[in-house]
Amino acid sequence: MSWSVSEVRRMSGVTSRTLRHYHHIGLLEPEDVDPGGRRRYGRRELRRLQRILLLRELGLGLAEIRRVLDDERDEVTALRGHLSTLEAERGRLDTLIETVRRTVDALEGDDVNAIRPEELFEGFDVARYEERARGTWPEQWERARAATEEMSPEEADRMRAEAVERMERMAVHLRAGTRVDDPAVRAEVADLHRGLTRMWTPDAAAFAHLGRVYAEEGPWREVHEKVAPGLADYQRAAMEDYARHVLAEEGER
Repeated sequence: MSWSVSEVRRMSGVTSRTLRHYHHIGLLEPEDVDPGGRRRYGRRELRRLQRILLLRELGLGLAEIRRVLDDERDEVTALRGHLSTLEAERGRLDTLIETVRRTVDALEGDDVNAIRPEELFEGFDVARYEERARGTWPEQWERARAATEEMSPEEADRMRAEAVERMERMAVHLRAGTRVDDPAVRAEVADLHRGLTRMWTPDAAAFAHLGRVYAEEGPWREVHEKVAPGLADYQRAAMEDYARHVLAEEGER
């Protein structure tokens, strides 16, 4: 038994254009193509499409998915591996949901200080962002990694607590409508930059990029928004201002 493109599209939600693209790059070959160019897909192709979609959900790119699928010999073993990964992700999401719930409860009770600093970060998967940083700034990333590994648990806890306290002070400036180029805000951002130099010393471009990460990347944006709505964008603007008007000028001297 086989299914047409329109039937596969209806079952899977994958557009005909995407199916055509998968065919073109050799990721998903149809079972048959009739003389009129119409593609048909069998059960084996549907199972492969399911695995493509699973791997996409896990964040893999199409080229990497093709390598994974082409290298696999045992479909059942491969699916069990995907299942284990998804179950681990479900556990992480359950932790993340509980983290947000505790934060909401504390905020509604006007007792945000009751949240332990480390609780703000529970459930966030930062590994993929670390990989991106390593690719962009390999030398700086390696220094930061080495410095982090040398920290004692007490030092790591202290750094997290300092980060939360800094965000709370920035939230005060945000609520007061303080401009990001105000000396008080710049002093907070300078404190952040000094803290980073314990592990690595970002130049103007790297520091501005880090501000964009705080505002745009899921885990970091969530952490800032838990402290105060709008804080992630405010933090980004403040870091970009500091990078442009302080770090860049220092680099020109």
